[in-house]
Amino acid sequence: MVTKQFKGSPEEADLRRADSLAREIFSDVANKWALLIIEALGERTLRFSELRNDVEGISHKMLTQNLRMLERYGLVERKVYATVPPRVEYTLTEPGQALRATVDGMCGWTHQYLGHIEASRRRFDA
Repeated sequence: MVTKQFKGSPEEADLRRADSLAREIFSDVANKWALLIIEALGERTLRFSELRNDVEGISHKMLTQNLRMLERYGLVERKVYATVPPRVEYTLTEPGQALRATVDGMCGWTHQYLGHIEASRRRFDA
């Protein structure tokens, strides 16, 4: 895996540039499964199976891939307990909690404008 490197100040991170690390992060984190995982975790600590039950429709593979990505970016902490079978728990880190505030805003926006969007889609599709 090739990882883009960022040299400079955060103010110089340009999402519009194809070679931008900020754009890579944005692209990875702004997918539907990552956002739903962040929302499901909230302020809780959950096991893998609990997350899978909370995020309807997510496959084992997609949950695993997204949890690894979120852990890699430091948004989720993974804690493994030395039990048989192994117990693994996931919780949001401080940056993950900060991102959750944005996700909560998007969820609120969706609820607020759901009727408008639904009506617009019907008009467009007609």
